Amino acid sequence: MPLYRLGPVEYGFPPAEAALEEPNGLLAVGGDLTPERLRLAYRHGIFPWFNADDPICWWSPDPRCVFLSADFQPSRSLVKRLRQGTFRFSVDRCFSRVMEACAAPRAYADGTWIQPDFIKNYTALHEQGLAHSIEVWNPSGELVGGLYGINLGRLFFGESMFSRETDASKAAFTYLMQLCRAWDIPLVDGQVENEHLISLGAILIPRREFLGWLERHADLPAPDWRAPPPFSTP
Repeated sequence: MPLYRLGPVEYGFPPAEAALEEPNGLLAVGGDLTPERLRLAYRHGIFPWFNADDPICWWSPDPRCVFLSADFQPSRSLVKRLRQGTFRFSVDRCFSRVMEACAAPRAYADGTWIQPDFIKNYTALHEQGLAHSIEVWNPSGELVGGLYGINLGRLFFGESMFSRETDASKAAFTYLMQLCRAWDIPLVDGQVENEHLISLGAILIPRREFLGWLERHADLPAPDWRAPPPFSTP
């Protein structure tokens, strides 16, 4: 099967089912990272992921790594840490700072793929009300963890997270899952399987099932991120 090369955004994407088996999920190369193209990609189960020196690559892997918000349970050790009350949480307070922190190298993943063009265009999506961040602060008021992603309808597409203190990114993820339960968002996309996501409770589902979730939930009214419920200690 040939690899698609993208032209102008109005040409759209090939169907996700046309993605290669090896490397798993590679669907197309080229195009750009404009907010319009990014919105179109996520709506069809596609996301960009590439190294700094590579062309833009678009993916839709099979199986898909996801979280079901109703099934999420934080670990006992994390619950103990959260009950200490050392973390404070906010939503959309400093989106670009969260992206910049996610771009730094991490022990469990290579963060260098979050290039300045990513930050510029996802920040534009944030200004349009589609991309959101969760921030975690320590008692000194320092930003110590967080995550960001895309919200379409009643689905959330997780992009990346970071931690500068033990458990801070896990705390941010726990708050995200609380928000998803409160807002009737049943599924959070984790994109590609890795040990860190599996340790948080991710599961693998067939791509066709993931696309079915998109059809049922992506066009529903989105929640109001300007008025999130407060974090509740598990």
